[in-house]
Amino acid sequence: MSVRQEFDAWAADGRDRGMEERHWQTAKHALARMPAGPGDTVLDLGTGSGYALRALADTKDIARGYGLDGSPEMARNAREYTEEEPSAADLGGETPAASTADLGFVVGDFGHLPFADDSIDHAFSMEAFYYSADPHETLREVARVLRPGGTFHCAVNYYEENVHSHAWQDNISVDMTRWDADQYREAFEEAGLAVASQDNVPDRDVEIPPAEEFPTENWETREEMVERYRTYGTLLTVGVAL
Repeated sequence: MSVRQEFDAWAADGRDRGMEERHWQTAKHALARMPAGPGDTVLDLGTGSGYALRALADTKDIARGYGLDGSPEMARNAREYTEEEPSAADLGGETPAASTADLGFVVGDFGHLPFADDSIDHAFSMEAFYYSADPHETLREVARVLRPGGTFHCAVNYYEENVHSHAWQDNISVDMTRWDADQYREAFEEAGLAVASQDNVPDRDVEIPPAEEFPTENWETREEMVERYRTYGTLLTVGVAL
């Protein structure tokens, strides 16, 4: 099954909203680090429901945002959600005033971004980069469209060190790339993106029961659950265009 077919099906049965709720727990911290501001243009790769762009528009007052997804149904839903409820940041608390940012959602291929050279100030991707058919090509494309000094914040839960994520491939028909942290750094640098930082963003929103309540339906020990959410969390690699 293709990426388009897989995620069209997810969008059709509402799983895009489920991804938004789960990813927000660490995505909000990654987005807060992005040095975007008024007047900036931001690209969101694998935009899903479009929540990341809506949050950036609300909290950082970006001027323009492009959400790119390989699924037409995901892009369609993102447009509708943005028209219906301009704010995605309400997932974390109060709903700010509606933004005046120009947000658009397009269907496209990570390996052939439909943007001119040096046209994007910052790029973001949450739990989508590893679906790229050619991740090295995707990084070269990101480096091409970013303006010098622009950043790419790439966040993934599915990566080599996170042993608790390895079985995820069995639950999806799309091939996924599982790199370790060093491979991410090397690939970024090969593509012309200087690695400014790389760390693990913990998920502190997931409630972890006391030890006496284990095993649970999904976890044998509390230590394993703590490792998954508090130690591994989301791997965030930040590259800067040269």
